[in-house]
Amino acid sequence: MQIFMKELTIGTHIKHTGYGEGIVSKVNITNYEVFFEKVGRVTVSKQNDDYDVIQQGPSVDSPQASFTIKQLEESICYVLDKYIGLPEEVELGSRWIGGKLILKPGKSDLQEKEIPIETFFHKMVMMRDKLRVLEQNINSHPILTDEEKVNLQQYISRIYGSFTSFNILFNNKEDYFSGKTE
Repeated sequence: MQIFMKELTIGTHIKHTGYGEGIVSKVNITNYEVFFEKVGRVTVSKQNDDYDVIQQGPSVDSPQASFTIKQLEESICYVLDKYIGLPEEVELGSRWIGGKLILKPGKSDLQEKEIPIETFFHKMVMMRDKLRVLEQNINSHPILTDEEKVNLQQYISRIYGSFTSFNILFNNKEDYFSGKTE
């Protein structure tokens, strides 16, 4: 696919036949580290020709190539957020902070289980974020038909609907689970 005329630089946007779109984050002697939208960080050999350059990054001797640490952090955060879907900041309702979820078994000889509400809430938000990534992967899947994508989306919508009972934990309504398309 690609002819090796010049070396890729940090910030180069590529499309790999197996991993999809990604951005070069590190250049080593024999390989590149690339953050891909679907799979995260992957090491790609410089001898590999299974990718096309979508947009070349700045050349090594250009003024744009000298990043400050802050610029580098901002760039990495942007790439991770855009391509990997980092979880957003979601607030627990203030009335629940410091609270406990108590699971009391129906049998008196069994012990209760207490879980901090913050822990439970964090796990709910993680599940929601993972469902959103699953949705993105379904929507961008190259082999699934549109009908298959719609059928899988309906299952995910039903899962969101099942989680609506937990909306009382959220501080902001825009963070609520909804059985409708997210």
